[in-house]
Amino acid sequence: MPFNGEKQCVGEDQPSDSDSSRFSESMASLSDSECSRQSFTSDSSSKSSSPASTSPPRVVTFDEVMAAARNLSNMTLAHEIAVNENFQLKQDALPENSLASRVKHIVHQAFWDVLQSELNAEPPEYEHAIKLFEEIREILLSFLTPGGNRLRNQICEVLDTDLIRQQAEHSAVDIQGLANYVISIMGKLCAPVRDDDIRELKATNDIVEVLRQIFHVLDLMKMDMVNFTIRSLRPHLQRQLVDYERTKFQEILEETPSALDQTTGWMKESVNELLSLSETALTPGAENSSKPSLSPTLVLNNSYLKLLQWDYQKKELPETLMTDGARLQELTEKLNQLKIIACLSLITNNMVGALTEGLPELANRLKRISAVLLEGMNKETFNLKEVLNSIGVQTCVEVNKALVERGLSILNAEVQANLIGQFSSIEEKDNPIWSLIDKRIQLYMKSLLCLPSPQKCMPPVPGGLAIIQQELEVLGSQYANIVNLNKQVYGPFYANILRKLLFGEEAMGKADASSAN
Repeated sequence: MPFNGEKQCVGEDQPSDSDSSRFSESMASLSDSECSRQSFTSDSSSKSSSPASTSPPRVVTFDEVMAAARNLSNMTLAHEIAVNENFQLKQDALPENSLASRVKHIVHQAFWDVLQSELNAEPPEYEHAIKLFEEIREILLSFLTPGGNRLRNQICEVLDTDLIRQQAEHSAVDIQGLANYVISIMGKLCAPVRDDDIRELKATNDIVEVLRQIFHVLDLMKMDMVNFTIRSLRPHLQRQLVDYERTKFQEILEETPSALDQTTGWMKESVNELLSLSETALTPGAENSSKPSLSPTLVLNNSYLKLLQWDYQKKELPETLMTDGARLQELTEKLNQLKIIACLSLITNNMVGALTEGLPELANRLKRISAVLLEGMNKETFNLKEVLNSIGVQTCVEVNKALVERGLSILNAEVQANLIGQFSSIEEKDNPIWSLIDKRIQLYMKSLLCLPSPQKCMPPVPGGLAIIQQELEVLGSQYANIVNLNKQVYGPFYANILRKLLFGEEAMGKADASSAN
């Protein structure tokens, strides 16, 4: 059978060492701030990928825009299949009781009612039924592998519509027998998950209902086949993903030269931020010194860190990260929830830690309560202040319960009010506890980007984050995987942008001159 019902074991194939080395080569001259300007004048990638081209903007035709859109669609689909182990296609379901759903139901019901009346007529009219069997035959044939010639010939012989028409003319056609044959073939071709559907088909006596359900199950089998093919393709796509995405993006860039505008702005923002920090850190009297030099790797990593504080509702993502936009948004939302849980834990430890020392289960219970109440905190209708107040009240209840069990006095009203107030103040701008936890998480994520293989050796978690260590390591690993793959795919494009931003038009002019010669 084409489907064996078993999950295909797809390992987490990481891009090969050759992919990593190509990225390293493209960024080699950008690895530290001591590199000379001459190292940026080489023509490391095609000229069209450079954001610094001095040629005048050209008019982009509609056909070029559509070609770029097709390339982007193909690249996005391939990326999703390769990196998302749970990716699968599902049938579109119309909203229940919607106008479209009602119209579809009425039209389909009318068709089957007509078929019922034709088969019940004297003599019966079989033309519509024969056309249905012709369509069923083509669907069954589409499920066969190239080597299934024996079954292919059998299906064509049994469901030969010319022969069925001749039989119908002489009132010798067996519609029920044909339907039973179709069901038996479907049972051989379907995935085990459809066995119950096949049994229901065999138990149905009304021929019109049988035909109706046959098409329903065939639709499900089509989707099974598509998802089986996707699972089969995944290992191949994972091995070829870096080269495929880079090639597709180059084609997009050739069709739409402005395809790196958002990416350039994203990196420029990071450069300006780092320059501002460098100037702030200058010692008094050093104002006239030369402009601070920035490491391209530092700029790139800082750009990636900015994605963890991105406003995904209002701000457009860089073009090179569009394929991972949903994953990055989900990761950021989970990280924000973990930040609040860490803040609540730190406040609780500071205020009542001496009383609850030696009660690890209490900390875990408070963590679970906070996580449940903070579900959906990224929705616009979510009232964070009110929820934080509720968490504060519940924390006081749990702490008092633990104290009573140990034979101690419960928290007085002043301490409880103070605890609830500090919880509620977390959402305020520039809250010191929030700022502290945020900086430590940023430090942890930054250290992840500096490791060659975060999955094998996770960096130590900074103080105050022990309560969320397990979740933070999982999110950190996911984040590092996204970033490392993105670097390997788009490294050459980033190198060109960094040349322009860090070394100005002079370096780009030399690069153009050398390529012209």
